Amino acid sequence: MTVDRILPSDEAYELLDLVTELADRELAPKVVDFEDRGVFPREVLRTLGRAGLLGLPYPEEHGGAAQPYEVYLQVLEILAGRWLAVAEAVSVHTLSCYPVATFGGEQVRKLLPDMIGGELLGAYCLSEPQGGSDAAALTTRATRAGGDYLVSGTKAWITHAGIADFYNVFCRTGGPGARGISCLLADANTAGIVPQTPERTMGLRSSPIAQIAFDDARVPVDRLIGAEGEGFRIALSALDSGRLGIAACAVGLAQAALDYAVDYARQREQFGQPLIDFQGLGFLLADLATQVSAARALTLAAARLRDAGRPYSIEAAKAKLFATDTAMRVTTDAVQVLGGAGYVCDHPVERYMREAKVLQIVEGTNQIQRLVIARSLAR
Repeated sequence: MTVDRILPSDEAYELLDLVTELADRELAPKVVDFEDRGVFPREVLRTLGRAGLLGLPYPEEHGGAAQPYEVYLQVLEILAGRWLAVAEAVSVHTLSCYPVATFGGEQVRKLLPDMIGGELLGAYCLSEPQGGSDAAALTTRATRAGGDYLVSGTKAWITHAGIADFYNVFCRTGGPGARGISCLLADANTAGIVPQTPERTMGLRSSPIAQIAFDDARVPVDRLIGAEGEGFRIALSALDSGRLGIAACAVGLAQAALDYAVDYARQREQFGQPLIDFQGLGFLLADLATQVSAARALTLAAARLRDAGRPYSIEAAKAKLFATDTAMRVTTDAVQVLGGAGYVCDHPVERYMREAKVLQIVEGTNQIQRLVIARSLAR
């Protein structure tokens, strides 16, 4: 199904056409094989990087494409419609570049060009085994030792663990609570950084997620992003943007599930007519199409606020909440539309359904999004 889009420039239309062609050629034919084998498509990410898709929202003077978030999110949507793990990889990498790009000083010139140049891949280390949603309670500690920090602790649920080239590490350099947290940028080959065995996940099997142990990992002081004690503010600011990325991934996944269900319902006949002509099924698909469009509109409205320099944190939470709940609903109903066929791996809707679940969890669970929105109403 063709999605009608209103974009801010002719260049943006050309970019989305390029991404669609690239996704159809490089992603769609490979997804089943890589998901079945549980292998991360590193070369596919390098291909996207060489096409300039790993630095889309960052400035041209540092090697980015200076695209508005409104456009970047629609790129993610297209990628997610072909291969969610790849779209998530682009989103996580973009999130991983955010601390340096936004809070770095001289680091912007020294580090950012390589980070967004296309060959490197980043990861974001915030969650811990005993502290997921309560990020301010993290216990990973960084202690000054001359010109370095010695980092010790364990991070959990880290996308790109073991394959990333650099890690944003949120750690405690001061006392308890949010004010004692700082952000360090560590090279993946740093001694003492030890990725653990990847988790066995329900979906996104081609995307490695694992704990990372830090055993007196030595990180130079000049890799401190911002000031000491500023890490929690950096983390929350980055997550606002990251939530928009996950919302866009959810829209792309939901659109793919809807398209597949519609095509199946048009071709499959029962009682002498296509399934889609039965009102009960046709109305269901109409509702799903409306929900996908609403999720896209909410996500892009938040992106436009971000692009305009306006507050968008609450709108990002709403977009993440609604888009990912929509993806879960649409993929579940898509399985139902296919009936027994939807439950077997010959059709992708069962994979879409498994993948949708994680989107309600990452970048802040949807319960946390509701908490954020409710608190904003109370204020």
